[in-house]
This record gives sequence, C-alpha cells and structure tokens, in this order.
Amino acid sequence: MRTHKTALALGTALLLAGCGSGQIGDTGNGQTDPNNKNLALITGMRGEPFYVSMECAAQQEASAQGYQLNAQAPEKFEQAEQSQILGGIVSTKPGAVIIAPTDDKALAAPLQQAKSNGIQVVEVDTALEDRSISVTSLSSDNYAGGQLAAQTLAQLVGDKPGSVLALNTKAGTSTTDARAKGFEEEIAKHPNLKLLPTQYTENEAATAAQIVSATLAANPDLVGVFGTNLNTGEGAATALFNAGKSGQVQLVGFDASPKQVDDLHNGRVQALIAQNPGKIGQEGVKRAIAAIKGQPVERETKTEMIAITKDNIDQQAQYFYKAHC
Repeated sequence: MRTHKTALALGTALLLAGCGSGQIGDTGNGQTDPNNKNLALITGMRGEPFYVSMECAAQQEASAQGYQLNAQAPEKFEQAEQSQILGGIVSTKPGAVIIAPTDDKALAAPLQQAKSNGIQVVEVDTALEDRSISVTSLSSDNYAGGQLAAQTLAQLVGDKPGSVLALNTKAGTSTTDARAKGFEEEIAKHPNLKLLPTQYTENEAATAAQIVSATLAANPDLVGVFGTNLNTGEGAATALFNAGKSGQVQLVGFDASPKQVDDLHNGRVQALIAQNPGKIGQEGVKRAIAAIKGQPVERETKTEMIAITKDNIDQQAQYFYKAHC
C-alpha cells in the first residue's frame, strides 16, 4: 500500500489523454452554426468552490478564444432548478451547453431537446446515464478516487479495528455514487475495518453532521469517516469536532475547498482527495468550441486526483479550490 505521505496520483496524468473510445461525438439532429460564439455553462451548485474553480478557468479560456460564456447555477444541487435554468438557456440558442447534470436520468430529456435544437452538449464533472446525448464527458476518475480515499483512510487508521462510515450525497449523482462504490469495494480489502451502511445527506452539511453525531452514539468503535464531497466532508468535520473526536476518528474528505484546507491544517480533517476542476472547466470550453466547429473530440476523459495530508499540504497548493475568481 502506498503511504499517505506521498501525493497519490490516479488515472491519467494529463487531461488531454482521453480514456474513452476517442470517437467524434454526434452533432445532434439540429444543425450547429460553426460561427456561433456563445457558450453556456451550468454547474451543479452556485458558490461551491469546486464549481467556482471550474467556472473561473472556463471563463478565462472562453475569453482567450474570443467566445462569450454565460455561466449559471442552481442555488442547491437539485434537478428542478437546474432544468429551469437549462430551459432558459436553450431558448437563447448558444452553440454549446457545458453542464454538470444534477441527475443522471432526469436531465436527459431537456438535454436531448437542446441537442435536437443544434446545441452541442458537453458534460463536466457529472454525466447522464444515456451516453448518446452529449458530445463529450469530462470528469475526475471518481471510482478510483473512492479507492484512493479507502487506501488513505486505511493507512491513517493502521491496524486498529473498528467501524467506518461513508457519507454520500443524493442517490443518482454519478460522481458521488462512483466514489462511494470505489470506497466500499476497496475498504472491504481491510478485515480490521467494518463498513457501516452508506448514508445519504441530500448534499446538506448540517444533515451530514447530524448523521455523524448519531453514528458516533450508536457505534462507539467508529474509527473512520469518508465524505464523498465538499458538503459531506465539512459537515462530518463539524460533528467530529463538536464531539471531541477530531483526530481520534480519522476523516477523509473529498475536494479541497478553502474551509476544508483550513480543517486539514488545524486537524479537523486528516486527508483530502482533491480533484482538478480548473482543468475540467478549461478543457470543457475547448471541446465545446471544437464540437461547434465540427472538429473531433474525445468522447470521455477521466482526470487525475491526489491525496493531500498534513505531510504534503505545502506541496499541493495548486489543487486548492477557489472561493471566487
């Protein structure tokens, strides 16, 4: 097992090295105007540092290439508001919609409508179950990220026996479901660790805190917690701190928001699995423009992730997320 003191890179090191078939995506039933200079970005949640970092990089790339990028996001990570935003954007007929779908099934119909209207669909971070709609998908290798979280947590716990809890967000979210699956399958390789049933937080930090508090009461042998995204990790950190268990129960979070990095510094979190949202945003714009122009793009790309601990935090600042551009 690789030590948690080293930044552990998984997946391809270069974003441009696609992991899919390399096929050119379908341009849809409608015709895309190759001279359309308007792009739309719909992230999963307004103000979340992961998506802020993605948007900053996307805006920078769009501007550099002479395109206008209209960025919007729902207040919460939920399908209804995102669908409403998407409907408004489709009516403006951008050349491409770059989107992080908040539901892998429910967003299929409105995105199919966008495609039928000649709008290229680029998935970033999350993806639809139906792979025929988007021209390309870019995301972190979330299954491998879950495996890395389990490896890191097992290293932190050592040989100590006990229970482990995984906190997921909402069922049907492709990214966190893959992280939870990778974590569950990897943690099973460690017989000293007993995996409790995965709990869902509805992407609310307060709910995550309540679940962890209840789990501590019911399972005094709890030795580790994995939060599959920013809000679950922040909520878990709050609960463990309030219970006086920070550092006693090892917490591995996902993402590297400013608050999570602070929590890593002060010992409320023991490790973070960081993505590279800036690369995803930048490459999402590049591929959207290529698709508008009828140029080939990779169908699917998985980007690298690393484990950040107190021992390597100073060397990994490039992976910290932004609160604003």
